[in-house]
Amino acid sequence: MCGIVGYVGPDTGARPLDVVMEGLARLEYRGYDSAGVALVAGDEVYTQKRAGKLANLREALEGDTVPSAATAIGHTRWATHGGPTDENAHPHRGGADGKLAVVHNGIVENFHQLKQELLAQGVTFTSETDTEVAAQLLAAAFAESGDLTEAMRSVVNRLEGAFTLLAVHADAPDTVVAARRNSPLVVGLGEGENFLGSDVAAFIGYTKQAVELDQDQIVTITPTSHTVMNFDGTPAEGKPYEVTWDAAAAEKSGYDTFMEKEINDQPHAVGDTLLGRTDADGKLVLDELRIDEANLKDIDRITIVACGTAAYAGMVAKYAIEHWTRIPVEVSLAHEFRYCDPIVSDRTLVVSISQSGETADTAMAVRHARSLGALTVSVCNTHGATIPRESDAVLYTHAGPEIAVASTKAFLAQITACYVLGLYLAQLRGGTFADDARAVMAELHEVPDKIASLLTEMDRVKEIARFMADTRSVLFLGRNVGYPIAMEGALKLKELAYIHAEGFAAGELKHGPIALIEPGQPVFIVVPGPDTPNELHKKVVSNIQEIRARGARTLVIAQEGDEEVLPFADEVIRVPHTSPLLQPLLTVVPLQIFALHLSTAKGLDVDQPRNLAKSVTVE
Repeated sequence: MCGIVGYVGPDTGARPLDVVMEGLARLEYRGYDSAGVALVAGDEVYTQKRAGKLANLREALEGDTVPSAATAIGHTRWATHGGPTDENAHPHRGGADGKLAVVHNGIVENFHQLKQELLAQGVTFTSETDTEVAAQLLAAAFAESGDLTEAMRSVVNRLEGAFTLLAVHADAPDTVVAARRNSPLVVGLGEGENFLGSDVAAFIGYTKQAVELDQDQIVTITPTSHTVMNFDGTPAEGKPYEVTWDAAAAEKSGYDTFMEKEINDQPHAVGDTLLGRTDADGKLVLDELRIDEANLKDIDRITIVACGTAAYAGMVAKYAIEHWTRIPVEVSLAHEFRYCDPIVSDRTLVVSISQSGETADTAMAVRHARSLGALTVSVCNTHGATIPRESDAVLYTHAGPEIAVASTKAFLAQITACYVLGLYLAQLRGGTFADDARAVMAELHEVPDKIASLLTEMDRVKEIARFMADTRSVLFLGRNVGYPIAMEGALKLKELAYIHAEGFAAGELKHGPIALIEPGQPVFIVVPGPDTPNELHKKVVSNIQEIRARGARTLVIAQEGDEEVLPFADEVIRVPHTSPLLQPLLTVVPLQIFALHLSTAKGLDVDQPRNLAKSVTVE
């Protein structure tokens, strides 16, 4: 979850610190309860670190005499071992001379055992972290070999768990060595300078040339080179690629928060995810899948694995894919998948959904699925991430960088990509399935404009949010594809406003949850369009009547022209008309905006909610 940055350049000066601090600012969404930097300056390593926001570190640096340097590493922390204190903040030093410094993302699961060994040897510790154990081990290994890369190789083979480690040493002043296992790391290639980061946002202001690393690999960067080896010492090569977005995409572009910007990016996120995936005749073309069509035609079961918001995207996809293909779809929380003895065969397609592609639970689920013989496809927003690399195929979303911790545009892009996958499977089945797929794709291409139009009509939603700033509980109801949208609306409110919020299947009301309804209780109801099959619209209108009769304040999200909801709604929030299965791309938008503005009205940090990190890279 932590943000890490590394830099090495040709000359000493302010640039290393500037690069690292800028990178940390871009990565602060990954971890923000402490931050620190280490600079290799002459024959020593200078460190500065502070608990709290990055601003605290910046203030400490401004009040200190910071030496010039050619090499630097930095870190923003999301605490695992030890609370957010100055002492527990990274970097951590190793060795009696303090010449080695380390930053770390992940968890070293056997750190206690290793720490006991070091304590028995007389090593003293100044923090509660597992990271300091790695720092002390690295310092001892460097003292033996005099080679930082070899020291890293020696140490990582003793560590268990998920980790990315970056290390510098005063006796290797033009070198940063890093290692990764089940935790993100990418290399940036500049001219006469090179970079490391948790993701490309760390260095996107300086280069678009990047290199992917595989699991269990070590990379050594100098100003003019990068070399890769496996943990066993055998040479390896990373996979180069070019980043397709620039630094401006990670800025707020005049909005008050990243989340507000990203909500307004959603028409582009959906449109760009659709871009280039149909030919001139409207036929889906997904060359990137790299799975033989015969194998995809043979699929008789689909399991979607994901966590949090991505899991709700998967639930939306379940309804759509089953309808379009008649293939049964199961949605499994990734952290439960490995432990529920899943029914998987070589005719099962396991679809993982992860914005970062580094979600630890989801990565483990993918590995388990592959071990059982399943075909695996990753829906991901991050090029070169772990999960797409370890899957049989990947379907990239093209949402651009999402900085706010609470996901918005990535959610819509994930739903869109899952729709594309489902429609592609329908096309492969031929006949009426293929005809329907072409028609749905044509309508999908109209959705970005509808989202853009909807975003201009949200003033009343913002007012409602401000009026409800003191609300302590909000309920959300939906049916069919509206059910996961109700749960997503509740999740956004929990994440951002820290109040009780629950999403229910509306049909469950009479089976218990209606007991929560009391006079004044706010309830959002996601109403399916009147043209939804199985009279679902009438059933949801009946649900509105049931809770209104018990005093609930009904906040109804309904399509334009739906007049049947008016007698029973305290507020009606209109969305453009679209086919029933595509409605989630519209109905979730008012709920995102409601959560954003209620949180803002409470004076909370919208982009960095408490206790949360953007990418959950530990189980």
